[in-house]
Amino acid sequence: MAELPPRKRIEDVELLRALSHPLRSALLNHLTAVGPRTASECADAVGSTASNCSWHLRQLAQYGLVERSDAEDGRERPWRARQVGLDMGELADDPAHRAAQLGMVGATLGHEQELTQRYLDSLDGLDPAWRAAAGLSTYTLRVTPAELTRLTEAIDALVRPYITPIRTDTPADARSVHVGLRAFPRIDHTGKAEG
Repeated sequence: MAELPPRKRIEDVELLRALSHPLRSALLNHLTAVGPRTASECADAVGSTASNCSWHLRQLAQYGLVERSDAEDGRERPWRARQVGLDMGELADDPAHRAAQLGMVGATLGHEQELTQRYLDSLDGLDPAWRAAAGLSTYTLRVTPAELTRLTEAIDALVRPYITPIRTDTPADARSVHVGLRAFPRIDHTGKAEG
């Protein structure tokens, strides 16, 4: 298998702050999931207006995360994601940098929750094969930091070949699917790490 392109490492605080905006996060996620789309198509998908989406897409373009692509019909030019995933690295020691990182994480988690709720709300209208294929699983593991690192890297290696901008052998009946992974130490209600 060919080497997969890396995720974009984000260390710039201003870019992290830009990505903490829920609409920008949703736009980038949408373009990564479905490929090039116009601002109007993005607006329909994320529940905003075309002019608002256009403005936020231009902001994302200033940071090199999206760009215009060629229009098929010569009319409005679509936007496309320029990355195949984001990596913010370890949480920073600097309070301002960490706050920006946590803002981006918050926007991402909010978007994941929204996607999950939309899926649950649409269950009755989904093809039975897609209902059967979907999975909502949780696990509690007992691992070391090194084991958790290896596990998340192994999961990433399994998932990345299927990422929309990377995959070149997509079957005609394939659909865009959201996969999220959260792996962190469990903390009890008092703020202490669980056993």
